[in-house]
Amino acid sequence: MKYAPRDFDDVVALIGQNPLCWLVSAGAAGFGASPLPLLAECDAQGRLVSLFGHMATANPQVALLRAQPAALVLVNGPQAYISPELLDNPTWVPTWNYAAAVIHVEVAFVPEETRASIEQLTDRMEQGRARPWTVSDAEARLPRMLPHIIAFRAQVTAIDGRFKLGRDETRRDINAIVGGMGEGPLRDWMTLYNQERLDQEEKA
Repeated sequence: MKYAPRDFDDVVALIGQNPLCWLVSAGAAGFGASPLPLLAECDAQGRLVSLFGHMATANPQVALLRAQPAALVLVNGPQAYISPELLDNPTWVPTWNYAAAVIHVEVAFVPEETRASIEQLTDRMEQGRARPWTVSDAEARLPRMLPHIIAFRAQVTAIDGRFKLGRDETRRDINAIVGGMGEGPLRDWMTLYNQERLDQEEKA
């Protein structure tokens, strides 16, 4: 991994910030790819062990995954084009910075946990709202909806974190880049990954 994460806690944090991931699989019937919100599940040491989610039973990928459970989860974090306009170095060339991960998984369907998967995702997404919505608010509709949804747990077998965040830039250049960027998640990640090389005003 050329742009490996500092540690795999950063991959867990990236999933938490960007829960809509791509679940990609292949089999004899072809390829499948679905954008799905996923929740990270960690062991007692905080290591990512699985991803929990659900999909529509009508999704053709259900059959693909039942036949071939090996799949990839693509985590798409913040990204941006970095222009030479930010620097006063005439030889510097443009680049693209990003935080992302490719997670190898084995998918198992757990229909008995379908309601739990919906409740856990909803509770996570509703955190911090003045009047959080809960699944029980739609209790009357659930008997009609649940048969058309199925939960799954994607057991993690390998993680390829890709955090291209300016660690290969010179101290002078990374200060100019971060100092010239607008506020946002990518700048936050770049600041985190270069904090020992950034001048105090760029960290602020």
